[in-house]
Amino acid sequence: MLDFNNYQNQIYDLSQLTVSSTSINPELYTKYDVKRGLRDLNGNGVLTGLTEISEINSFDFIDGVKIPCEGSLYYRGYNIKDLINGTMSANCGFEEITYLLLFGKLPSKEELDAFRTLLTDMRKLPGSFVRDVVMKAANPDIMNSVSKSVLTLYSYDENADDLAVDNVLRQCLHLISVFPTLCVYGYHAYNYYKNGQSLFFHAPERGFSTAENILHMLRPDSGFTQLEAIVLDACLMLHAEHGGGNNSTFTMHVVTSSGTDTYSAVSAALGSLKGPKHGGANIKVANMFDDIKANVKDWKDDDEVSAYLDKILSKEAFDRSGLIYGMGHAVYSLSDPRACVLKGLVERLSGEKGLDDEFTLYASVEKLAAQQICKKRKIYKGVSANVDFYSGFAYRMLGIPDELFTPLFAISRIAGWSAHRLEEILSGSKIIRPAYKSVSEHREYIPIDER
Repeated sequence: MLDFNNYQNQIYDLSQLTVSSTSINPELYTKYDVKRGLRDLNGNGVLTGLTEISEINSFDFIDGVKIPCEGSLYYRGYNIKDLINGTMSANCGFEEITYLLLFGKLPSKEELDAFRTLLTDMRKLPGSFVRDVVMKAANPDIMNSVSKSVLTLYSYDENADDLAVDNVLRQCLHLISVFPTLCVYGYHAYNYYKNGQSLFFHAPERGFSTAENILHMLRPDSGFTQLEAIVLDACLMLHAEHGGGNNSTFTMHVVTSSGTDTYSAVSAALGSLKGPKHGGANIKVANMFDDIKANVKDWKDDDEVSAYLDKILSKEAFDRSGLIYGMGHAVYSLSDPRACVLKGLVERLSGEKGLDDEFTLYASVEKLAAQQICKKRKIYKGVSANVDFYSGFAYRMLGIPDELFTPLFAISRIAGWSAHRLEEILSGSKIIRPAYKSVSEHREYIPIDER
């Protein structure tokens, strides 16, 4: 590891120059009507594009008035709740909605079988890739490990820069197929080299779905129950797509619009998803609940739970950020449909695992946190649990280590990213370049001897 200790003081002094010269007065954003975060003061997103891939609804317009409503999510016009209910027993719902997102239609049984076979055939990584890439410089951040692997795959692709639709689709299907292996193997390498644990790699099973293969490759004994596979498959479906405006998908559109290759675009999206304000939020929820369980004696006492939530909001407990993680969403108001679906599945899984009391605590915090936040904060659109609220609990019950929480999100979202990359290539015509206004003063140049 490089040692920068000798430069620490110098770097610190330079950083103070950066702080003094780079901080912009917040009042200027209001003065120039800048939509910070590409959202207006009412929380409405700035319209930057069109998509046929998915739709998010959280408001109704009644007599021209915007009224919050229960949230809904559609993939290619199909309600996500209907999609999950229709595929729950097969354990391959993720493959079915991947087909839907990419090709705009639900597959027939024959089409789905052929598609699953294609994905299975494309799971292969180049010879010695695991040894030479995945296992080298094992990384505690599996998202960075996957990004490294994705960028390296460029070197193995003879048509890496070809933007023909069939070639980009081939690249996307290959990445969709190998993401589970890259993530799980990346974790095993880290767990061996950094934590001193046993090293094992289970090859993907041809007859297994994506969800089943993740559990098979992750666990030493490869065993899993039907309900475990169903819950993980549903998690993959719920995370696969969420409109063109979420940070990582918008990143995919922006980077794709420059004309770059698929591997660079996917790596950029991975970098976005890694951030704790985006894909890393479920880890914060899980850690927050560890803290709540350690400090609340009676999990069934609403008054005690509420009192501790008030401490969190008042920056007196947990990480002192004043945030109750997993509550609230940039778009949804009264409810996040993904959280509603996942809550029911988590309740079933907690029964199988003997964790009913823990589920009761989650449900209690969901209810009480909404009340506390509305009481202490100015909320213009309502607050409810988002998908991250229950997903971390689900992953922990599945024995999935925290290091893989966000990579699991990536395993899902690569399906949506791929659909949006193809949509941008086929429908976009200009490089995406929003405007930034300079608020600095013009200055006369001073020769170095006179400064």
